[in-house]
Amino acid sequence: MNYRITVDTGGTFTDMVVTSESGKQVIGKALTTPDRIFNGMKGALDAAAGELDVTPGQLLAETSILIYGTTRATNAIVQNNVAKTAFLTTQGFPDTLVLKEGGKHGPHDFTQEYPDPYIPQKYTFEIPERMDAEGGVHTPLDEVATRKIIAHLKAQNFEAVAVCLLWAIMNPTHEKAIGRIIEELLPGVPFTLSHELVPIIREYRRASATAIDASLKPLMQEHLRQMEGDLRGAGYEGEILVSTAVGGCMHVEELAERPIHTVKSGPAMAPVAGLNYARIEDFGNDVIICDTGGTTFDVGLVRDGEVKFTRETWIGPQWTGDILAISSVDVRSIGAGGGSIAWIDPGGLLRVGPQSAGAVPGPACYGAGGDQPTVTDAALVLGYLDDKYFLGGRMALDTKAARCVVQTIADGISGSIEEAAYAIMNLASEYMIKAIHDITVTEGFNPAESALVAGGGAAGLNIMPIAKELGCSDVILPKTASALSACGMQFSDIIAEHSASKVTLSGNFNYDGVNQALQSIDEELARFTKTLESRGLEEPSVEYFLEARYLFQVWELDVPIPTSRFRSQNDVDTLVEAFHDVHERVFAVRDVESQVECLNWKGRARIRLARPSEPTFAANISGDNTPVSERSVYFGETGRVNAPIYHGEMLRPSIKISGPAIIEEPTTTLVIYPGMSAQVSSANNYLLDTAKE
Repeated sequence: MNYRITVDTGGTFTDMVVTSESGKQVIGKALTTPDRIFNGMKGALDAAAGELDVTPGQLLAETSILIYGTTRATNAIVQNNVAKTAFLTTQGFPDTLVLKEGGKHGPHDFTQEYPDPYIPQKYTFEIPERMDAEGGVHTPLDEVATRKIIAHLKAQNFEAVAVCLLWAIMNPTHEKAIGRIIEELLPGVPFTLSHELVPIIREYRRASATAIDASLKPLMQEHLRQMEGDLRGAGYEGEILVSTAVGGCMHVEELAERPIHTVKSGPAMAPVAGLNYARIEDFGNDVIICDTGGTTFDVGLVRDGEVKFTRETWIGPQWTGDILAISSVDVRSIGAGGGSIAWIDPGGLLRVGPQSAGAVPGPACYGAGGDQPTVTDAALVLGYLDDKYFLGGRMALDTKAARCVVQTIADGISGSIEEAAYAIMNLASEYMIKAIHDITVTEGFNPAESALVAGGGAAGLNIMPIAKELGCSDVILPKTASALSACGMQFSDIIAEHSASKVTLSGNFNYDGVNQALQSIDEELARFTKTLESRGLEEPSVEYFLEARYLFQVWELDVPIPTSRFRSQNDVDTLVEAFHDVHERVFAVRDVESQVECLNWKGRARIRLARPSEPTFAANISGDNTPVSERSVYFGETGRVNAPIYHGEMLRPSIKISGPAIIEEPTTTLVIYPGMSAQVSSANNYLLDTAKE
């Protein structure tokens, strides 16, 4: 037997999906162990191996590819648990990270504290040098002063160095020289040069990406090497890949050199899975993907069969957070997962999140010391969860503890404990609906015209009222909903991306400059793909994109480039027409009289990995479709009702279950609200109908 394993380690749970040659899929799920990530992986591995009736050692020995995704980098940034990092920049420009892009929501709200820079200003050092915008040397690099600064970094025990000099994208000579001095004076200390990581226009974005990447290197290099070492020590001999923010995967050694690509890499895989499930059910190529985990609620979008990408990924609030500035799958995240904490603000209003109980201590009902009410506690109080069947019975929940913490919310809103729990669930749903609106309605996309794929362990608790509010008629909850990101990795490819900056106008197009930029992209991608030749992988396909805008606009759009080189006016005209199409689709404006300003060019190389067979599941075709029990469940409109409880493995394809009812899978629970229904499809997914019967 030949297996493929994909692992997604979240803030609360570690999800594992194992696919066999025949396409059979099983899920292993265990609590994440932040101190040593392999312990959580081993718990998930044991569960998956048990489903396959093999030992964990046998499963590893018979696995050819393991793809690993992690939230470690994202969590390190959010929790400020990154390396002590120095920021080296051109003399006279020490405030790049401080000023950011100068905006904030609510410009007249002076109660909001000015945000701290990603790297403290006291760790910023000005290098005497300067390039001009044409790549000429305006001020030569002062190597003596530079050596003194780097020697000071050694004396102060800096753990990483970020180097971002003005106009290094036009002439990287000074950055390269500083890199050589760092290697000489700070051997073993990791550093990042901005022109190698993100050679793009926009000084803050380049600086932010460089600072984030450098600060993550000590942590992520140790983390990835430890994970790889533990896997090898457990007997695994196959290929190890790591998922990336662009929705693909790369080898461990390559990603260790550019760890910024692991930020948001887990959520980036959910749209890949969502598109696959929508195609299986023939629900079209426009898909909204919702992934409700223990810590966050993530929303992604597929348009016309293509996963949506962006360079607008912020860690924290837009404008006041820190921007990644790398191309990544467009996924919006809010703190509204199963572990999100409910609380009463000073004005007496109920809030949910963004704080999370995480895996340690977790919700109060986990019995591990949590003492704050969470969405999961509310679901248990409402009767949506079975305290004896959580994780298929592998983990017992403490109903008494859940009721105790939710009672604090009931006291705060002067309601019953059921009303408080339902209010928590409703408010979490409202936050989720708003997040979906932000990525759809505000960008000219009608959610009612799209399929909705729901994933994450907590997705089934409230996805039906969310879908009803959005007007979505095609709604899928896959059998593998609890491990949607890990499922996406099953269909991922090896993807690398590189950028080059060359500013030009459509009315005065710089053919030589643009073609040189595209040539440099090809050379960088070729260096990457050459390392894969020895692995017997097929030739890559390369796509090209342009970041462009109408002249005098502020922000640019991504436009597919129809050619790899520009040789005639016809090539330029085709590009301009493509930009008009994209701009009209996004903003409903087509300004054919304006020139198009071309800024950054990028290429994306894709090497397809062998796909597993179409997934099948161990459905009990002879199941009798009868409930296994019933229990008291609370819904706002109807109050408490006795709802039938079904186990998913006992349901045959085509069976339709009308609400109120609950379907329990080993790793997720689907709540069917009154007046709604769910049907098991021929592909063994749940198709949800929110219309009143």
